[in-house]
Amino acid sequence: MGFDPAYRTGCKIAVIDETGKVLDTETVYPTAPQNDAEGAKEKLLKLIKKDKVDMIAIGNGTASRESEMFVSDMIKLADREVNYAIVSEAGASVYSASKLATEEYPDINVSIRGAISIARRLQDPLCELVKIDPKAIGVGQYQHDVNQKILGDSLTGVVEDAVNKVGVDINTSTPSLLSYVSGINSGIAKNIIKYRDENGKFKNRKEFLKVPKLRKSSF
Repeated sequence: MGFDPAYRTGCKIAVIDETGKVLDTETVYPTAPQNDAEGAKEKLLKLIKKDKVDMIAIGNGTASRESEMFVSDMIKLADREVNYAIVSEAGASVYSASKLATEEYPDINVSIRGAISIARRLQDPLCELVKIDPKAIGVGQYQHDVNQKILGDSLTGVVEDAVNKVGVDINTSTPSLLSYVSGINSGIAKNIIKYRDENGKFKNRKEFLKVPKLRKSSF
């Protein structure tokens, strides 16, 4: 469960499964000014039971501490063991309003997309971070004073190196992450995700060959 804290506009909730697919979304108001902690507990406990949630990722932005206090009280009432962790939400708002997020979640509100990103960051951080323009992650101070094309090429090279050295989990990866893998372009990456959504998790590497357009040379 991704928990994107806020005050006035409410905390945005998104539940994802083990492959990162969105199961449920919700907005609750446990923080000021509404302070509807009881109503929020009721809604979230229902989601925890329904979707068998065992981990909650709380964004570290505005209202994070109040949300953490609320969540730590709420999970004591759950009928299963639930843990929580604080997750960096750097760049989540930039991603939420991006063209890529609109393509991935055309029917989901911009504000809820941040909660999905927070949930996925706990599950597979590299998957989410490759979707964000490196300049928006907030590392380094003078990114805007240098040549943007050279900066972009250098950062893309670093991401490619990181992805190919670390490797990816085919059962949680997004098209954005897969397209950085040597031999896979964005079209094949989308086909892999489509195959996974239709047939469930990959059981072994040989199964990759069943993905449309993934030739033996790429394999």
